[in-house]
Amino acid sequence: MGIMLSQLKDYLLYFFVGGAVTTVIVYFEESDNRLLSGFATLIPVFTLVAYFFIGQTKGGAAVSEHAWLVLVGTLVSWMPYMLTVALLAPKIGSNKAIPVGLAVFFVLAFVYLKTIEHYGLFH
Repeated sequence: MGIMLSQLKDYLLYFFVGGAVTTVIVYFEESDNRLLSGFATLIPVFTLVAYFFIGQTKGGAAVSEHAWLVLVGTLVSWMPYMLTVALLAPKIGSNKAIPVGLAVFFVLAFVYLKTIEHYGLFH
């Protein structure tokens, strides 16, 4: 029971840290502080928070392996997502471009992760 309670506390901490960082980004954007908003948005929030906690529980080797997985995955799925949104938003509007971009992201990310799983890479 003690281990489950400890894990629950850890997960709540992860949740609040990630939410706090996201809130700060939105606050800067709504305050018309484009420099801080842009800078904060460029910070890899999910990996920053996740790697801190993964490093605490599994060590540096686990963080390194995951970083390689994410680095390659960024090139394969995130870059095409951003290009899709950047190219389509002026033409069809952001409300349509973002879902199309996300569809591109999810298809490419799924194929990438299945390939990683199939070949046993980044373990």
